Amino acid sequence: MTKTQVIIEVCCPNCGAQAQKTILDNKIVQTSCPKCDYLLISCLHTGKVVEAYAPGLIFTPHS
Repeated sequence: MTKTQVIIEVCCPNCGAQAQKTILDNKIVQTSCPKCDYLLISCLHTGKVVEAYAPGLIFTPHS
């Protein structure tokens, strides 16, 4: 089974620096920034977040 990987250069949604969006096996999307340590891993098909870390952003759950 061949694993595919597509890497796209994007702007970090947290700090605006150059970040990488990686699409793995046409299933998982990982966006990461080496400058501010931003990380978002989500499902390509559903958009559901698997893991996220965004320094400086405060999480506020919806009521």
